Amino acid sequence: MRVCVCIDQVGEMRRDWLELPDGCLVREVLTHFGIVFGDGALPAEIAVGVFGQLVGLDHALSDGDRLEVYRPLAISPAERRRQRAAQRKQ
Repeated sequence: MRVCVCIDQVGEMRRDWLELPDGCLVREVLTHFGIVFGDGALPAEIAVGVFGQLVGLDHALSDGDRLEVYRPLAISPAERRRQRAAQRKQ
């Protein structure tokens, strides 16, 4: 099966298409990318989803799925709007 893996990195979105065996788990894919710790745990600040729906590490992927790895926000959207508004006033 083919799965698209999207990893949100600062300033860019990394997309890789992988050929995986049927029934492959999210945990196995993230281990391949070095995102899961050696004990099989996900770092607390990282979340994963399939087509925008949050899933756990034991979620079985299907052909054509888009696995998304989300990083924490560097700044909240509300704070960013305040900063832009303050810049416009200057």
